[in-house]
Amino acid sequence: MKGVIRMMKMSKSKIVLLSGILIAISFLLKEIAGYEIVTIIFMLATTLVAGFPIFKKAIGGLRYRIVGIDALVTIAVTGAVIIGEYWEAAAVTFLFILGDYLESRTIEKTRSSIKVLLDLAPDNARVKRNGREVEIPSEEVVPGDMVIVRPGEKISVDGTIIEGSAYINQAAITGESIPVSRSMGETVFSGTVIESGYLIIRADKVGEDTTFAKILQMVEEAQDKKAKTQKFLEKFSRYYTPAIILLALILYLAARDLELALTLLVIACPGALVISTPISIVAGIGNGAKQGVLVKGGDIMEKLGTVRVVSFDKTGTLTIGKPMVTGIKTYETDEGELLRLAAIGESYSEHPLGKAIIDKAKENLGDIRDVPEDTEIITGQGLKFRFGGQVYYVGNRKLFEANGISMDNHEEDINYEEEKGQTVVIVGNQRKILGLISIADVVRKDAKKLVAKLKSLGIKKVVMLTGDNQRAARAIAQETGLDEYYAELLPEDKVRILGELGEKYGRTAMVGDGVNDAPALASADLGIAIGGAGTDVAMETADVVLMSAEIKKLSYAIGLSRATVRNMKQNITFALCVAALLLAGVLIRTVNLSFGMLVHEVSVLLVIINAARLLRYGKGKSKLAV
Repeated sequence: MKGVIRMMKMSKSKIVLLSGILIAISFLLKEIAGYEIVTIIFMLATTLVAGFPIFKKAIGGLRYRIVGIDALVTIAVTGAVIIGEYWEAAAVTFLFILGDYLESRTIEKTRSSIKVLLDLAPDNARVKRNGREVEIPSEEVVPGDMVIVRPGEKISVDGTIIEGSAYINQAAITGESIPVSRSMGETVFSGTVIESGYLIIRADKVGEDTTFAKILQMVEEAQDKKAKTQKFLEKFSRYYTPAIILLALILYLAARDLELALTLLVIACPGALVISTPISIVAGIGNGAKQGVLVKGGDIMEKLGTVRVVSFDKTGTLTIGKPMVTGIKTYETDEGELLRLAAIGESYSEHPLGKAIIDKAKENLGDIRDVPEDTEIITGQGLKFRFGGQVYYVGNRKLFEANGISMDNHEEDINYEEEKGQTVVIVGNQRKILGLISIADVVRKDAKKLVAKLKSLGIKKVVMLTGDNQRAARAIAQETGLDEYYAELLPEDKVRILGELGEKYGRTAMVGDGVNDAPALASADLGIAIGGAGTDVAMETADVVLMSAEIKKLSYAIGLSRATVRNMKQNITFALCVAALLLAGVLIRTVNLSFGMLVHEVSVLLVIINAARLLRYGKGKSKLAV
């Protein structure tokens, strides 16, 4: 009894080692002495040691009315012992437990991407408490704590930098290993690592509320959300296994050959088939998570590769979502002076266009310390200010028309810029116009290449749905090479158009920033949020989240999905072919019990190894290039 208890407590690796030694001795005794009593004892010992976990699992399954692979092996081994096929019983149990052990080790490798993420979770944090620095477990940090992080250390919270600057490796969040510079006032994420510099961070989100914790939770939940293929195979397996037992019984009654019936039970184990889909899904989701692409389940992974229409929002998706100065045209003055005057006038403005002008002035001229003597904000027109004894105006046509300043000689230039989708800010004094500053939301540098890549992947339509005006939408569509664009849309219009595109072309995906695109993201067959790092709405609403703002990762995600589906199909086809060949071998009596089990276990391992190849997807430049 004590021996059985000790066996129950043995690890799988120790059981494999002990049963391996026993079967080796059994084989030597069989070859040297034949089936003597000592040989049989060692064979039965092997069967008991290797078979105990199998028998235990089979009995446990039967309690819940589950007849699985373990039950088939248990019946076959028990039958082999009854008819005196001790070597077959020992070989089958040893091969099964060895295969199970190797499977678990190989499966662990397919989960390595997820394990890497788990290992990145910060354990401790250094915080200021009562004027002292103290080190505490990360879960004990509370919002408002001042967290101190030095070079080489992990950041344990989502927070705002209060002091210092640093280069931070954000690979755990965005999938990009190139360090980014962060300084006072900017946000940082838990799980990222300071490569150089020193920071004091105010904790805004801690523990399970951090972006990193939500990523881990999403990845773990995604593995439990099964693909349609996986659900079908699991349902098939529930009926298949009892059917095989019934078939073996019929075969025995018809042929009166118990060994043949038992062999059928072993070779008909659907192990490779059952594992063919989930192992590919786990490897694919793990690869994506490591690259900053979060796919929320096996069903999503299957769907993503079959998308036929990709619809983009404009602001914050195809564009960076921040107005920038794109051009300056002057009349009787130079660019620097025009930009300086406009920046002085916008000194106290909170308007996004004003901020764009100030940013450009800082970039070209450095800090401008001059301030206007008097400023008047004119709603819907712009502003009027006094500087150096003169009155200046910064705004649109209405502002200059209202103040009697002629624009007759400049209408052509203004119209030309507006036709390109630019917003034109006019700068002038009481007598004349001094120049034009063109401002636009700039297209992401990789947007055009992404659109081309999507078309090369077989996407039928790449379109843009935006609430912006026709001119701005047309300019973006022409610059990026979109097939179509729809402008001046309300949220309900986007939903309607997505439905129409789906009926005409097939499965649709909506790509947005996840903040103001919730209805469209939800109504599309797949919602894809870009730049989801730190954005709760994006992470909760979308089916796929691209954690960084690099939209080129969309083509990576679609490519990964297709590679995963191909991998699943390869595994299923291979598993079915092996099962068919083994069945034929049994019926023509060329496959015995132990050989059938060997081939079965090898087929399972090959399926897992094939799935593990997905972990290397994207390592080559050709896969990542957009």
